[in-house]
Amino acid sequence: MSQQLGGQPIIIMREGATTTHGQDAQNSNFTAARAVATAVQSTLGPRGMDKMLIDGMGDITITNDGVTILKEMDIDHPAAKMMVEIAKVQDAEVGDGTTTAVILAGELLKNAEALLKQKIHPTSIAEGYRMAAQKSLVLLDKYAITVKPTDTVILKKIAETALTGKNSEIAKTHLCEIIVKAVTFVTDADGTADLAHINVEKKVGGSVDDSALVEGMVIDKERGHPNMPKIVKDAKILLLNAALEFKKTEVNAKINISSPGQSQAFLDSEEQMVHDMVNKVIKSKANVVFCQKGIDDVALHYLTKAGILAARRLKKSDIENIARATGANIVNSVDTITTKDLGTAGLVEEKTVSNDEMIYISKCKNPKSVSIIVRGGTEHVVDELERAIHDALMVVSVVVAGKKIVPGGGAPETELSLRLREYAASVGGRSQLAIESFASAMEIIPRVLAENSGFDPINTLVDLRAAHESGKKNHGLDVLTGKPADMLKAGVVEPLRVKTQAISSAAEAAVMILRIDDVITSSKAGGPAGGMPPGMGGY
Repeated sequence: MSQQLGGQPIIIMREGATTTHGQDAQNSNFTAARAVATAVQSTLGPRGMDKMLIDGMGDITITNDGVTILKEMDIDHPAAKMMVEIAKVQDAEVGDGTTTAVILAGELLKNAEALLKQKIHPTSIAEGYRMAAQKSLVLLDKYAITVKPTDTVILKKIAETALTGKNSEIAKTHLCEIIVKAVTFVTDADGTADLAHINVEKKVGGSVDDSALVEGMVIDKERGHPNMPKIVKDAKILLLNAALEFKKTEVNAKINISSPGQSQAFLDSEEQMVHDMVNKVIKSKANVVFCQKGIDDVALHYLTKAGILAARRLKKSDIENIARATGANIVNSVDTITTKDLGTAGLVEEKTVSNDEMIYISKCKNPKSVSIIVRGGTEHVVDELERAIHDALMVVSVVVAGKKIVPGGGAPETELSLRLREYAASVGGRSQLAIESFASAMEIIPRVLAENSGFDPINTLVDLRAAHESGKKNHGLDVLTGKPADMLKAGVVEPLRVKTQAISSAAEAAVMILRIDDVITSSKAGGPAGGMPPGMGGY
């Protein structure tokens, strides 16, 4: 990159750096962003197709989950990476609607490109897009329907909509039951549901129908000793965050042993220390022990003799979830154990699932953390099933917290498109054109839904507009008939937050890409300063 000064070029950037200016930079960014949107477009809706992704190691992922596809794709272009960020944020915030958000952003940029060709300044377009996005959120809030978090019928429909179109669809009634129950169990009194308290364990084998909810915890661990009891009824559970083993000294210490008897006495005293620790556990009347740290062989021997089931080296998250499920307190020192610290469960047993031992802690009185066992015929089925369950759990928890839903099937986008056009007429000026572009971008969702379902997108849009103009604002596309139908009656519903998040993040990303007029790429040369200093070539 250089500037002319009195006929002499002044180089201000290192050799190898490149700059793309104005229209070329915008075209490059728009094309890259739209390419990402096109890549996931065919996965939208209940009749969307799947993608097979093969990474550098040859591992295969088969999915139609937008964010998973974009994460697995090896994307290099900076504008395309911004589109991937939209999907990641959408997934983290609301769990579903990732494909919708990316397709919307791509269509907003396509429409912005048409406005730029009409010599409308990017800042005017950005301003119009911001106004349209803010108005959309207000319109959607008025359009949304308030539901009770205890309405399990609606919650099941929310979960069903999230699962439809995925491989899990074959057992969606069974899965919806599991998902709604799981969220209901972990929802706190203030209405928040932390999905970290729902432990999802994947096991290949069996069928999707074998997936189950355990009202308690399932941990991927086995008993510490084969002679320990496999089944413990009316379990009194002790959770330890302390090791049941001989404590080594903190500092380096030497012990001088001058006779064979002293050596044996030293080993005996070590064993006695461990025995004393185990005795404190036995005195607490606990018959199941879960330890976050180690339990040595001597301790396991004494625990086995006492008929106690014990497991060691559990994850911190598992210990915390067992505490919520059983009402136990996590004890940090063996010396402080009391009977009040113990949790209770109707049944603790070790089961073999797909040749792996797992410990089931079930029949808990009021479990505040639960487990879902995900089963399927192959690893790829189980992985995709887990992603579908994650999406459904997220949307159900979002409705429980937000208490508002909107119909699906492209109904909210069609309604927004019409109302934003009315709003644009009241605004006037150049922003009006941008708001109208935003309104027409909204129609990409019903259009793609129609395409993916095998129907004519133009006819579908015309029918949907006519339905909404006549006041049927809950009508969306029925993917079986290709005609408008009442989505609320059909049970196709989504959380309001999914739509508002998708529109907000799509608009923000589109505005950010739209405002870029220069792309400056640094040189790829190595070294701290991008290469060797002058005159050091032969060093």
